[in-house]
Amino acid sequence: MTLLPRLTLLAALLLSAGLHAEPAASPSLCASPAQPVREQGYVSINGIEQWITVTGAACGNPVILFIHGGPGNALSPFADAIYAGWERHYTLVQWDQRGAGMTYAKQRPTEGVTLTVEQMRDDGVAVARYIEQHLGQRKVILMGSSWGSILGVHMAKARPDLFHAYIGTAQVVNARENETGMYREVMALAQAANDAPTVDKLTALGAPPWRDPRNFGILRRFDRKYEGLATDAPPKHWWQPAPFYATPQALADAEAADDYSYLQFIGLRGAGMFAKVDLPALGTRFDLPVFFIMGEADLLTSPAIARTYFDSITAPAKDFTLVKRAGHDPNQAVLDAQWTVLRDKVAPLLKR
Repeated sequence: MTLLPRLTLLAALLLSAGLHAEPAASPSLCASPAQPVREQGYVSINGIEQWITVTGAACGNPVILFIHGGPGNALSPFADAIYAGWERHYTLVQWDQRGAGMTYAKQRPTEGVTLTVEQMRDDGVAVARYIEQHLGQRKVILMGSSWGSILGVHMAKARPDLFHAYIGTAQVVNARENETGMYREVMALAQAANDAPTVDKLTALGAPPWRDPRNFGILRRFDRKYEGLATDAPPKHWWQPAPFYATPQALADAEAADDYSYLQFIGLRGAGMFAKVDLPALGTRFDLPVFFIMGEADLLTSPAIARTYFDSITAPAKDFTLVKRAGHDPNQAVLDAQWTVLRDKVAPLLKR
């Protein structure tokens, strides 16, 4: 394992200061645009060691910073399988967020420590600034999915100058709208299918909002059931973790991180990070290009709700892609749509 060079003490102090601090200048990793890069390791970000991986065939290629979902579902164990081939054209950066994956394994939050969207937004901005400095890039492409689409919008709104564009997949809009919409649509599908057991269980839950954190997970199981009937499954090898992440300890840490982050997201009484999500309240003007990619059968983050939000947005460029035979979780059709947006919409912007 090759560790990323640690930030200097001065840089670490500056990063911990939040959005308005700039990291100390340091030489770029890239001696030439043609130099390949493959690194993984911990970097001090806002006071804790956070796990970052960087993979690319050439330092001169554009950089994509992925903001994973969950919030505890780190993408780094699966990135090589899912995005195989992309590294020939882009430098791919995976970041295990505070409370997720290898970052959680290194520094488990103590009891009573809570996560906030604002704190994780500041982490993401610091990661973007570090990567730009580390690779000698002026900006990166920001790509967020599901929970990552919440964090991605917060990052894009806070520091649009750091990003070429924002690409939101399975875009969340508003906690109550998305949660209520999911409940309503799953109930309608169950009723249309004469699925009495599901209808009965949903009726027993009652419509959101809820105070019991288990209810969202119960609804999500039914949501996946009905999405599965209308979508194509992803290749099975996508979700087999790479060997480094498949040791018993790594798998146990990943499960613990997922549990911790879920409770932070939902909250013990339904008052976690998700309850406060209202992206339109941040303002609908974006000072960077914005692209949404939505699965047509997505029940958790309704494409209709995302479309209404998208239509309200003003941005230098924007586009909305609806993907057939796709739901909330990624499959090959979603990946193909992401690639098309990168090729046809984002790549031309990089030449300006």
